[in-house]
Amino acid sequence: VAIKTLNPKWIEQFDLHMYSDQSKMLEITVWDKDYHNKDDIMGRCTIDLNTLEKETTHRIWKNLEDGAGSIFFLLTISGTQGTETISDLSACIVDPNEREKCVARYGFLYSLRNLKDIGHLTVKVFKAQGLAAADIGGKSDPFCVVELVNSRLQTHTEYKTLAPEWNKIFTFLVKDIHSVLEVTVYDEDRDKRCEFLGKVSIPLLKIKNGEKRWYALKDKKLRGRAKGQILLELDIVYNPVRASIRTFNPKEVKYMQSEQKFKRSIFMRNVHRMKTMALDFVEVAKFLNSCFQWESAPRSIVAFIAFLIIIYTVELYMVPIVLLLVFLKNYIIITVTGLSFINRDEEEVDFEDDDEEEEDDGKDTKGEEKKSLKEKLQAVQEVTAMVQNILGEIASMGERAKNTFNFSVPFLSWLAIFVLTVGTVVLYHVPIRYIFMAWGINKFTKKLRNPHAVPNNELLDFLSRVPDNDEKIMYKDIRPNVSLLTEADKRKTKKTS
Repeated sequence: VAIKTLNPKWIEQFDLHMYSDQSKMLEITVWDKDYHNKDDIMGRCTIDLNTLEKETTHRIWKNLEDGAGSIFFLLTISGTQGTETISDLSACIVDPNEREKCVARYGFLYSLRNLKDIGHLTVKVFKAQGLAAADIGGKSDPFCVVELVNSRLQTHTEYKTLAPEWNKIFTFLVKDIHSVLEVTVYDEDRDKRCEFLGKVSIPLLKIKNGEKRWYALKDKKLRGRAKGQILLELDIVYNPVRASIRTFNPKEVKYMQSEQKFKRSIFMRNVHRMKTMALDFVEVAKFLNSCFQWESAPRSIVAFIAFLIIIYTVELYMVPIVLLLVFLKNYIIITVTGLSFINRDEEEVDFEDDDEEEEDDGKDTKGEEKKSLKEKLQAVQEVTAMVQNILGEIASMGERAKNTFNFSVPFLSWLAIFVLTVGTVVLYHVPIRYIFMAWGINKFTKKLRNPHAVPNNELLDFLSRVPDNDEKIMYKDIRPNVSLLTEADKRKTKKTS
């Protein structure tokens, strides 16, 4: 229930089973909740499911009949079973020229055509092994959900097994190469909500085309191991130019993502991240202060001479050169030593978890006094949650900036190097006033040229694609349980590792 609003956001998901002998008309009704009298209908709409393509997520705006307003929802017909379905691997006819046509469509010569079409992703879901038992009989009824931002497809359910074989193939249109593919295994339960069994998140840029491999499942937070592993094969084709242009535009918002509530463990982790980031600045401040205090005469002399030379010779075009030197230093370290910054950045501090979810059914059964107290506690929780999330955003932004220079995502680091190089050339040849004029003209006329344009900051949009340290932990692979694999799978696992 959305309280006291004419523009509600429900963020709810409903899974409905379809049968061949039932109507294919889906009816959606919006009601006004009245706690004292009978609920009033505000409008309704119907959808003919026969007209919708299967195994595709449809974005639908529908005007309400018998009322005012409209409703937006995502609708997917998926989880179909049988060899005649388009998602079944056995029914999939492989055209040897199909991939070549796809590669040609996203070739460099067609880079400026349809800039929103970044690429094409194919996901093959074969089977899973060693899943957790969710039923009393020591078995589960597992099905697999594959999500790419707001596109959501799923397999059928395999009943009474811990080693399901789905053999499904799904395709997605890629709108942002920096998106993350989420593969989640659930246990179906007709009497209550589906039970979570395990999950894996795979950034699209980490996909190795045509590699059929096992992925160890993780827990809900993607920080620890869950029971079981899943066999997937991924293939992605994309246009790097379109992907680069899309990087400097706002990310697609994921609708099924609830607002983060206050939790002590998350708050303490964000404080620790802020403390770690602040220590880096403290170390720099200590170094500068030691130069001023002449704690080491040779160091202070070098710093003093460098300061005079820099101030005397500095030009604006040298600023991006300094950033390029940071990239160069890190690249040399990674190339020469073979080490990366990832392990150090992924060090995690565990805090006591308090994941207890409180459910509110909206019923006031214990009087106005308790309701008033509940509202006060809710107000305090909202403030603490806001502080927690602000700390998290600041820490994330600092970590993203640092990880840009650490080649955590090589595509983004090389893109930044390219942009800085172009910026250096432009700043050297073009007076700064002309650059600011061009920037201002673009910003002022953007809404006139495109009334539906979303206001954005290109730098923040770029940084939003760089993973922070928490995300790097979530995307990190866990080695599959070798004891569950066959000898052929073991050999493949050794090769990929």
